[in-house]
Amino acid sequence: MSNSVHTPVLLSEATSALNPQSGGAYADGTVGAGGHSAAILRASAPTGLLYGCDRDQSAIEIARERLAEFGGRCELRVASFTELAGWLGPARCEGVILDLGVSSMQIDDPGRGFSFQLDGPLDMRMNRDQSITAADLVNEESAEELSRIFWEFGGERQSRRLARAMVQERSHRRMETTRQLAALIERSTPPKGLRIHPATRVFQALRIAVNDELGQLRAGLDSAWAVLKPGGRLSVITFHSLEDRIVKEFGRKLARDYSIDGAEDIPELRRPKRPEMDWVFKKAIQPKESEIKANPRARSAQLRVMQKL
Repeated sequence: MSNSVHTPVLLSEATSALNPQSGGAYADGTVGAGGHSAAILRASAPTGLLYGCDRDQSAIEIARERLAEFGGRCELRVASFTELAGWLGPARCEGVILDLGVSSMQIDDPGRGFSFQLDGPLDMRMNRDQSITAADLVNEESAEELSRIFWEFGGERQSRRLARAMVQERSHRRMETTRQLAALIERSTPPKGLRIHPATRVFQALRIAVNDELGQLRAGLDSAWAVLKPGGRLSVITFHSLEDRIVKEFGRKLARDYSIDGAEDIPELRRPKRPEMDWVFKKAIQPKESEIKANPRARSAQLRVMQKL
């Protein structure tokens, strides 16, 4: 793990939205280096409890050191936030926070393979115990499947062109490093009209696919909601539209005063029910200009907060 300092995004906004109180129990499903967890523990002193998990073993090791000052008020484990309900049980917490995506520590560690700006193995696994890596995808999936991944998870307009280029490249040599893949993308992308590095969307898409981030998010929201007590709050920080869309749709369904069968909402077939959720803020909270200036990686972050009724 890189020695770079991880700067939590929307730290004060996400923490204060949970309104931590002494005697309360809180869960951090993406504990990372422990920045949000530490803020929650300080705000809930002297008797608030924090349960934290992360898929990344290295992150948990760093968080344990950082949060050691809080002693028995903090319990950490290597696990996905999809496992919160099984770990904590129903209606256990006053608040849950999920800070999605990849951390600065992971991006800045060349050995993790998340960044096209640093040369390292094509890995991208958040949990290094899992078998599938980004190298496995680019060297073994069909051009059709790679194109789908790049378009659905990255919005890459050159998805077909880039997928074909990768299939052709791997017929000569296996792609093993981030620099090798980034260079191929640069050579294969039309040079005009680019506002970002041509590898940006492909690397995002591969990371999402390798870690099943959207499937994890859908299951994780259900799990986080289950551990909340009535009146409890869920803070979710997203970094791209795919995540934010899932969070918004999750909230909309809970906020409805009716239920439906199936995916199609037919007004005549609606059945009345009590809403289960209310938005704490009507719109997503975004970082202030001062935070973006200090931490440019915060620029795409959005915070949405729900309260369980």
